[in-house]
This record gives sequence, C-alpha cells and structure tokens, in this order.
Amino acid sequence: MTATHNAAGFYATERGHIAAGILRARLHDFWPDLAGLDVLGFGYPHPYLDLWRPKAHRCIAAVPPQHIAAPGLGGCAVEDDRLPFPDVSFDRILLIHSVDDSGDARRLLREVWRVLKDDGRVLVVAPNRLGIWAHVESTPFGQGQPYSPGQINQLLEAAMFRPERKDTALFVPPTTLGPVLRSYPIWEQAGHALCPNLAGVTITEAIKDAYAAMPVTAPARRRVIVPEAA
Repeated sequence: MTATHNAAGFYATERGHIAAGILRARLHDFWPDLAGLDVLGFGYPHPYLDLWRPKAHRCIAAVPPQHIAAPGLGGCAVEDDRLPFPDVSFDRILLIHSVDDSGDARRLLREVWRVLKDDGRVLVVAPNRLGIWAHVESTPFGQGQPYSPGQINQLLEAAMFRPERKDTALFVPPTTLGPVLRSYPIWEQAGHALCPNLAGVTITEAIKDAYAAMPVTAPARRRVIVPEAA
C-alpha cells in the first residue's frame, strides 16, 4: 500500500484531522497570505492547499501517478522527475508526503527548481528521523525515507536552493487514543520548548538560488575579425 493510499484514509480519521490542523497552523505562519500568486502542492497536499486557495491566482495539487488521491479532491497525476509545467511557472511550492516518498528526491527537487520562479520559495515538510511519527507505518509519515534537518538542508543545497527558515511540528504521540490526541496543544507547546529535535516532522523553507545556475566566471570573449570592404 502506497503512502498516498494511507494518506487519504489517515486524514479522514481524528488522528489525521488533528495532525493536519497542527501542520496547517505552522504552514500558515510561513505563508500567511499568497494573494495573487501561483501555488503548486506536490505529493499529497490536499489537506493544506485550502489555506491559500481563496486568494491565490491559481492553486494546483499534483500527485504522483502511483498514488491514488481521495475521490473528489481533484488534482493532476504527474511524474515526480518530469513535472508537466513550463519553466518558472510557480511562486510557491509545497512539498508534503513527497521527498520522503520519492524514488529520487534529488531529481524531484531539481524539477521543482525548474518550475519555480526566480524569486520563488519552496516549503518542504518531511518526517523527522528522530521523531516517533517516522516509525509508525499506520501514518503516511511512517512510510518512505525520514530525514534529519541537516539532510534536508543538504538535499536542498544540492538542488540549488538556499534554506532560510525552519520549524518543527507533531510532538503529540501518533496514537489513536482520543484524549491524548485532543491534548495536542500541551504536547506541541512542551515539545517546542523542551525537545525540539524529537518533533514528528521538520518544515524547511528555501528560496530558489537562481545565481547558482550561472557560471562563476564570464565566458572568454571571442575575437571577431570584420573584413574591410574592397
């Protein structure tokens, strides 16, 4: 069963609703207003794109074809190593249930770099290697490859992004017990204060480093000889 199969069912549960609510609040802190911008969500972004859809110029959900989105959620099926969008198409790109579930995260990020505008930004939500959520397979955060914050930075920098801001979330245990889940404000507050390295996910914002694709030195000038008129 793929991560997105589980994601659709997961987000329909109380545990999924609470996890989405926690993450939505954190994502809104990063991008509170995307009015007039072109936004792409890749992976399984459906529970989160409504944060920006009312004001964004366009808001597109893209799902890898081996995944099955929940009925009625829309979106387009795409290959993660060949995004079907022109260069410099989007102002903001959200990656969630994507780099951890991709067969080639480096290639995916290079495609994201290509379709992102030169002043664009990307948000990467990834399971934290040290967090409990990365080791519970009944959630989409427990399927695929977890990352440490340093590994996410390395991936982004290798794909010519410049990491700028970070956050963490999901300190509440990934239990199905309602009373524990509903006490999530206490868990989130205590986790951020006492053990930020044990969060369930890391959230990293990076900016496209357009200059990284330019040659360091200017190409040598060619000498051109113009023949004189006879």
